[in-house]
Amino acid sequence: MMDAMPARRRPTLRDIAASLGVSVNTVSRALSDKDSVGLETRNRVKAEAERLGYVPNVTARSLVLGSATTLGMVITNPSNPFYAQLISAMEQHSRRHGYSLLLMATEESVDNERRAAEELLRRGVDGVLVVAVQQGAEHWRRFRAAGVPLVLISRDVPELNTDLVGVDHVRGGYEAARHAITQGARNIYFLEEDLGVSSVTDRVEGYRRALAESGLTLEPDALLKVPTTRLEQSALPWNPGEAYRLARQVLSTERRPLAFVAGNDYFALGVYRVADEAGLRIPDDVLVVGYGGHPFAPYVIPSLTTVDLPAAEVGVSAVDHMLRRLTRQAGGEPEKILFPPRLVERASSGGSP
Repeated sequence: MMDAMPARRRPTLRDIAASLGVSVNTVSRALSDKDSVGLETRNRVKAEAERLGYVPNVTARSLVLGSATTLGMVITNPSNPFYAQLISAMEQHSRRHGYSLLLMATEESVDNERRAAEELLRRGVDGVLVVAVQQGAEHWRRFRAAGVPLVLISRDVPELNTDLVGVDHVRGGYEAARHAITQGARNIYFLEEDLGVSSVTDRVEGYRRALAESGLTLEPDALLKVPTTRLEQSALPWNPGEAYRLARQVLSTERRPLAFVAGNDYFALGVYRVADEAGLRIPDDVLVVGYGGHPFAPYVIPSLTTVDLPAAEVGVSAVDHMLRRLTRQAGGEPEKILFPPRLVERASSGGSP
């Protein structure tokens, strides 16, 4: 059995200095384009650094300069299309302002979240943007104690009393339920993720408000809790199969529903399959309204009515707010910024395809 090849040592400033017969300080100043080092020497140093494959140690440099120019981002599941758009917008906007984004995923695990918080503290990031698991806040309080700004995204953690940038999910849930009602539905089932997080509870509050306006009540058996599953070999953040199973149970009863309002568009896919197997037509027999504005919504048949979420706007605003905190341009009191979602009416609820 062959021995493993030893890892190649990372070239250092000292290696460049020894190769050229100059001091380490000269190499450091040359790579920083300091005028105190002649142009010819700077060019020689840079050429030798490239030949050796030298890469600056950003962490060490940040310790010297007293600034990491790095923002930590902790998110539950980056394969969620909303979060994927969010990450892209935040990374681009951070880079334009001279910051890099250090991403960590928790997969809804509070243990993973604590480890991520510990790692970000160890790395000395400038600030942290968090989609919280919402199970414990002590690990985030350590950032406040250390003077590191913390901005929550999408989900609130009231005991932290810190900034929040997200989506108005109460309004989103309200618009989804209200649309189903205005289309004539009275017997409505709601498919929601079985998570005790603010985005879910806010949507349910929106459903209740829309029903109450029409003299209806959200009955306990009408709120279907879809178990939260993370599939190791799948990029899907939710499992349509669980929504399929619950919708199938409902459609097997005598009290046939007139509408399903899904807490995300993946759950709506489960309803589509149940309806097809039962010989039901969407929207003639069953109305379907999704949530999230996922890319496949216009392309399924019939096209899916959904609530579109402003992911890019949330991401840019969160970074902007963090930068204001870092430069002390924001006020002392925590701010709560919620962007309105937008209902996009399509064929699954009787709208235009």
